[in-house]
Amino acid sequence: MLENYLPILMFLIIGGVLGMAVPLIGFILGPRRPDPEKNSPYECGFAPFTDSRIPFDVRYYLVAIIFIIFDLETAFLVPWAVVFRKIGWYGMASMGIFLGILVIGFIYEWKKGALEWE
Repeated sequence: MLENYLPILMFLIIGGVLGMAVPLIGFILGPRRPDPEKNSPYECGFAPFTDSRIPFDVRYYLVAIIFIIFDLETAFLVPWAVVFRKIGWYGMASMGIFLGILVIGFIYEWKKGALEWE
């Protein structure tokens, strides 16, 4: 039984070693020519206008919530549609509850003005 997992273990070990070795080799063998231009902050070709640690506008987080809502909807709706005939009314009711919760989140976003672009 455990011999079936040996290829997986070997794959994980080789992947882990390569995942750490390749960046380490690049760090060790890479050129080190510091330059004031290279070490300066970069923002679209201009010197930065403000500090990079300013708080984000709340609309950024509202857009992130919209993405999560639609991402979850797609991730669960497609497999549900594939097995819809097998799960019957129980699956229909559970998906209705799930979509209802997502619609509540979408209405919240709409009321907060996350869909209004300036």
